Amino acid sequence: MNYLAHSFLTFSDEQIVGQFLEDFIPNRDRFSYPEKMQQGITLHREIDTFTDSHPELREAKKLFSPLVRLYSGAFVDVAMDYFLANSLSEAALAAHTQKVYHVLRKFEEYLPERLGRMLEGMERDNWLYNYREDWGIKYSVQNVLNKAKYLEKDLPVFDVFLQNKPQLQRHFNKFFPDLQAHAVDVNARF
Repeated sequence: MNYLAHSFLTFSDEQIVGQFLEDFIPNRDRFSYPEKMQQGITLHREIDTFTDSHPELREAKKLFSPLVRLYSGAFVDVAMDYFLANSLSEAALAAHTQKVYHVLRKFEEYLPERLGRMLEGMERDNWLYNYREDWGIKYSVQNVLNKAKYLEKDLPVFDVFLQNKPQLQRHFNKFFPDLQAHAVDVNARF
């Protein structure tokens, strides 16, 4: 899952921070954070493991894999954030995104420098909210392409997303309730 889903599937402010930290810190550093942030890091990992093994997302990856091979999961994650954003009302999505930005600012002292820099752009361009727009997903897809070491930067990945929106929506509809239930189960173990 991408940033919106990870932040959506949390049970405390500190878990939101931990969900973001996971992509920016070495594993050995995770125990240096407060317990609830460590829970967010663990929850992030559990979400990723569950997502990678879910049959609906394995099928969704097949839509992207002829073009981007092993990177297909990253593009499916971006697509799932689009459908999550559009499953929420505009008001609910706006409230959630503002909460995430506020929480990350509130705990800014814990953010590695690279995450702090990303937060600047994320907040300025309102990434989380704009996942609901085609142009927002196009921007995110291009961002993944720009960061990918072994992919050409002009691959028509966004076209694949547009051409397969109905099928990707069906995969999301079958997958996301399972993911929500899994997140609740993981949180209950903390």
